[in-house]
Amino acid sequence: MGIQTAMDRIIEAPTIVQALQAADDVAFEAGRDPGVRTLRVLSAALVGTDDIAAIAAVHALAEMNDEAAGALLVTLLGDERRFVVEHAAWALGRRPARAAAIAPLISLVIAGGFTGMLAQHTLEKWAAGSGELLAVALLSATTGEVGVEARVRLTETLGLVRHPLTTAPLCSLAADTSSPAIVREAAIAALGQRADADVIAHLEDLVAEGGLTGDLARLALIDADPPHTRTSADDAGGEGGLTVAQLFLHADIDPALSSSGAGDNGGIATLLVRLGDALISDSSVVDRVLTLSRGTVAQAGPDLLQMAGGERGHLYGHVPLTSIPASSATAWHLRVTVRRGIRRLLRAAGRVDVLHLRMADVGSLAAADVARELGIPTVFTVAPDPHSVIASLERSGRLSREDFGEIDRTEHFWFRSHLVQSLAASAAHSVFFPRPELERDMRALIGIDLTSHPERHTVVAEGVDLAVVDDALSRAVGVAAGAEPDGSIAELAALIDDLAPDRRGLPLLVTVGRMHRIKGMAALVEAWSASDLSARANLLVVGGDLAHPSGDEQQQLDLIDGSVPPPERAERGLVVAGHRSNDVAAAWLAAARFGIPGSVAPGGAYVCASVKEEFGLAILEAMATGLVVVAPDSGGPATYVDDGDTGFLTDTADREALVTAIGRALDAAADADPRRAARSRTLVAERFTIQGMAATLTPMYQNVARHEAELRRTAGLLT
Repeated sequence: MGIQTAMDRIIEAPTIVQALQAADDVAFEAGRDPGVRTLRVLSAALVGTDDIAAIAAVHALAEMNDEAAGALLVTLLGDERRFVVEHAAWALGRRPARAAAIAPLISLVIAGGFTGMLAQHTLEKWAAGSGELLAVALLSATTGEVGVEARVRLTETLGLVRHPLTTAPLCSLAADTSSPAIVREAAIAALGQRADADVIAHLEDLVAEGGLTGDLARLALIDADPPHTRTSADDAGGEGGLTVAQLFLHADIDPALSSSGAGDNGGIATLLVRLGDALISDSSVVDRVLTLSRGTVAQAGPDLLQMAGGERGHLYGHVPLTSIPASSATAWHLRVTVRRGIRRLLRAAGRVDVLHLRMADVGSLAAADVARELGIPTVFTVAPDPHSVIASLERSGRLSREDFGEIDRTEHFWFRSHLVQSLAASAAHSVFFPRPELERDMRALIGIDLTSHPERHTVVAEGVDLAVVDDALSRAVGVAAGAEPDGSIAELAALIDDLAPDRRGLPLLVTVGRMHRIKGMAALVEAWSASDLSARANLLVVGGDLAHPSGDEQQQLDLIDGSVPPPERAERGLVVAGHRSNDVAAAWLAAARFGIPGSVAPGGAYVCASVKEEFGLAILEAMATGLVVVAPDSGGPATYVDDGDTGFLTDTADREALVTAIGRALDAAADADPRRAARSRTLVAERFTIQGMAATLTPMYQNVARHEAELRRTAGLLT
């Protein structure tokens, strides 16, 4: 179509999402015709006011086999617009190394953050062909006056350059007890990527030190161990006895779900625990499920022994992080550490037939690298995130072409959008959540055509564990009939009894989830407190680490306090309970339906005020409990909430619409119609159980493993 036509498509695109999709055509045309006029068109876009066109031009320059284009791309590392610098650092990774770019990229590594991660990734790509040049530059940078955190980043980057010049300095840093501990730790971890005898001996000496140093050195020795060579016997898993790995880095996942609702421990953490158990319940197909999440160095050793022991069942592996990031959005700098941890666990596990990735985050970015290295096929659950958020922000006027660049520096929309496309393109199979217009939305938001090779796409509804819901219902029914509350229901009664006397005996509105702006907790409190809803019902907010809130959690808490100051909560009927385990949350939902005599009236409702909700496990749990629900009118909930009957769909970004929907939900709940509750329960039981989800995924995993085994067999015939 030509470079000018391709650029016009970006500029004239009616939405930002469509402009992002058109950017790939600009890059393609630039690579196809790397001439003077192409350079002029891209240069004009770079100095224009359309941030999306400017960013597209940066990435298009990287596709041009042209000296002038390469030189221009390097100069953009000094651009006064920080978003241009960020994208230039990323784009340079698609070109051969340029000596003039090395020093600016190292400066970005020193500065850290997301941009530092991109710069480091580019330098890593260049290390294979320009190792000596990079080693000299990095060693020079380490002699400068930089802070401790910057020294850690430089040391880690030095470790990615596997040139003989870097080994001795890394050994010296690892042995230097006068260096800050975190610098030594980075050097020790880097040595695990080198398998020569001197390094091994050095690491063995460090193991003898004991403590954290010894533990890290032991992990580095495991990393340095030569990889296992896969044999034909390993491919027997294609016929059964599968090992399935699944990952969510940003959660503290344990079988008891003790951290549910704190930080990023949301519905996906609950899902992975329940799903892993369900997958192995029929051991004829899946022998092992490996659920990977973040953890500590102390957990890593025992995890590796368990993984390597060949034990069947649902096993939990922890990627050791010496510091826990505040949120997934601030964890990108951990790419190298996370990659090493995932690689170590998957190698220890032996044969892994499928790796299921679900998020466009640093965990999936690192895991995809490991899967490529180890030859493990991936399955990716595709969701239009951040695409749907971009569309929502643009509709509300909070995002435009003119301010996209600066907002992108915080939200990383461009990178995350491309990561979704990359993970989907490289996956052996893609999974999608049900949506009312799934084919249309995937084509419009992500550019995926589900009608092309439909055998590689599966629509899978997430599911809940009805056994947990049934246990909660049994207890709540007993309490409503006069039994003495105990355990979690007694705890809820105590929370309500701490409210003002005139607030007791009102029905309860409940919301459960992560305390994050996307989940709309603060928006719900504001809507409830500023309307007559607060006179009709108390509001229970379940989620968030109240003792040690993350940045996202603190932001929501501050907004909640702005609507209802803490001293006024008891008088106005607001309970901010913090995170609770899944079984406690289930008991509270059941109590909201049936009531607690003297504390909570029956006829409560569940409210999800999320800006977006791809599926909504908590909504389904509430429906299984028999509660009337309020949910977003887009995304997953619209496929299962019967608007006006089992719940009420609304534009959650519109406060008045949200208030109206909640009022209607309370009206419906007040009639206590058991038939409505039965319809909700039946829907979940028939379509949305964790057992049903496992039954859909199991044959898909089996087909992926069989196809991969056949590919290996065929490839073996050629060698």
